[in-house]
Amino acid sequence: MPHRVQSYVHLHLVSDATGETLIAVARAAAAQYASVRAIEHVYPLVRAPKQLDRVIAEIEAAPGIVLYTLINPELSERLEAKCQEFGAPCVSVLAPVLGVFRSYLGTESTPRIGGQHVLNAEYFRRIDALNYTLLHDDGQMTEDLEDADVVLIGVSRTSKTPTSIYLANRGIKTANIPLVPGIPLPGNLETLNRPLVVGLVASPERIVQIRQNRLLSLNASDDSAYVDRAAVAEEIAQTRRLCARHGWPTIDVTRRSIEETAAAILALIQERRHV
Repeated sequence: MPHRVQSYVHLHLVSDATGETLIAVARAAAAQYASVRAIEHVYPLVRAPKQLDRVIAEIEAAPGIVLYTLINPELSERLEAKCQEFGAPCVSVLAPVLGVFRSYLGTESTPRIGGQHVLNAEYFRRIDALNYTLLHDDGQMTEDLEDADVVLIGVSRTSKTPTSIYLANRGIKTANIPLVPGIPLPGNLETLNRPLVVGLVASPERIVQIRQNRLLSLNASDDSAYVDRAAVAEEIAQTRRLCARHGWPTIDVTRRSIEETAAAILALIQERRHV
């Protein structure tokens, strides 16, 4: 059976700030086209005509789809005019959204380059959360768990650390505690009041697969309970029993991305606040 040739598209992302918004939107859209490989060209901090000229030259050399977030109307108009010349589709990612805001609120926006990155209270809350989370990773500094917003518990390889970091970037102070056979839990874990404690679980097959890959990458031996399916199944069963005993919610991460797991935890936080 012949292999299907994967096509590609040049994706030019032009921003007067960091470009994070564009990258997220572009990747979400590109993910819907499995047979197309997007070649990203990211141009952050484009705020002057000379900078835009260099971008335009690159678009002309490798035509493709152009997405942009430029507050300066002169730069926006020049980019759109040049793309029209090249026959390259050019879309302002924020324009339709700003249009809805303007229509609903009945007022014009106040243009601010990189407005979402302003050093306000929300920004410092995220930094504080990130600092807390890094210091409380993998069972460290358990004395002040009561200061956390969320405490994640789970056996090895249930994505506790990356989920914690993701939540921290959303301003959620997150600690994570590994559940290791034979190692006692922190004494204060079962008496916490303020934090939401969430158990992360997965299928034994998935955990074993990840652990085996981990051991291979470390050139370590795999003749231990660490990758024994029955032992892993018992670890996960103990996690479920512990959570059930305390009324802590569990999330099965077997087929979830980090983002999906974090979204489920954020929903649990919202639920808890409205109880």
